[in-house]
Amino acid sequence: MMTTAIIDTSTANIASVRYALERLDARYRLTETPDEAQDCDRIILPGVGAAGPAMKRLRETGWAKALQTDQRPLLGVCLGMQLLFEYSVESECELLGLIPGRIERLDPGAEGPWPHMGWNTLSQNSADEPLLAGVDEGAHVYFVHGFYAPVGAHTVASTQYGPEITAIARKGHVAGCQFHPERSAKTGAQILTNFIKGAA
Repeated sequence: MMTTAIIDTSTANIASVRYALERLDARYRLTETPDEAQDCDRIILPGVGAAGPAMKRLRETGWAKALQTDQRPLLGVCLGMQLLFEYSVESECELLGLIPGRIERLDPGAEGPWPHMGWNTLSQNSADEPLLAGVDEGAHVYFVHGFYAPVGAHTVASTQYGPEITAIARKGHVAGCQFHPERSAKTGAQILTNFIKGAA
């Protein structure tokens, strides 16, 4: 059975990610440093909060440098997805740069309050995205975020809340979910199952 490393970013959704993997009977290890994840098969980067402090921790623990060359499947969740990009206007900081693009402040306009919080639908932009195997078009997932990745070349699923938002991004072995799969009921469980069972 494969083992998934969860990067310890000291943020609020680590516990919920762990519980979600436990519900799926998935083997995982909470890892503070890359050395602790050497024999793991894939990596989850969770995150809640601000980009600046999260990047500071990744640099201090060695993960920021390690992820530049690591070729194992990597899944960013919520802020963890945003950290995969190049730059964030939140904290005005450089990110990991694994996926091209900038993270912008979300302006929902008349669609609702800021931040984007609650259930919204997934519009699939790619017919062969492995994370979406078994997931219906228009399935609902749970979002909590005030910054976002605009839809671009690496968007494989999107949602609408004011502007069109990247809900799932991918570049090669690196993917991210802006929403919380660990809080997204059956759809989220399917996405996590797809990842831990081999969706690269």
